[in-house]
Amino acid sequence: MTTTEPTQPQNQPQPMMSLSFSSQMSKEDEEMARSALSAFRAKEDEIEKRKMEVRERVKAQLGRVEEETRRIASIREELETMADPMRKEVNWVRKKIDSVNKELKPLGSTVQKKEREYKEALDTFNEKNREKVQLITKLMEMGQLVGESEKLRLKKLDELSKSIDTE
Repeated sequence: MTTTEPTQPQNQPQPMMSLSFSSQMSKEDEEMARSALSAFRAKEDEIEKRKMEVRERVKAQLGRVEEETRRIASIREELETMADPMRKEVNWVRKKIDSVNKELKPLGSTVQKKEREYKEALDTFNEKNREKVQLITKLMEMGQLVGESEKLRLKKLDELSKSIDTE
C-alpha cells in the first residue's frame, strides 16, 4: 500500500514544509522499495535459474550413471555366460558326487554289517567243521575199537563153537 500522504496523528498539525518533504521521502522510499524488490526478484530469478542448471546437470549425471550401471550389468552378464558352461558342469559333477556320497554312506554301513555277519558265520562254520572233524576222528577211533571188539567176539565165538563141537 503506497500513499502519497503519510499517515499523521489527527490531533497534531504538521507544517506545510514537512508535508512536501514527507511526500518527497515517500517517493524516494517507494523508489528504493521498488528497486530493492526488483533486485530481490532478480536475485530470486538468478537463484531459480542456477537451481534449474544444477538440476539439469544432476539429471544428466544420473543418466550417465544409469547408463554405466546398465553397461556394467551387461559386462557382468557376459562374463558369467563365458564362465557359466564350465561352472554349471562343475556344479553338476559336485552335486552328483554329493548324491553318490549320500548313497554310499548307508551302503558302507550295510557292507560293514554284512562283513561282520559273514565273519561270524565263517567263524561258526569253521568251529562246526572242526567239531565235525573231531567227531569223525572219534568215530573212526571207535570204529577201530568196534572192529577189534568184533574180532575178539568172533574169536571168542569161534572158540566157544569149537569147544561146543569138541565136547
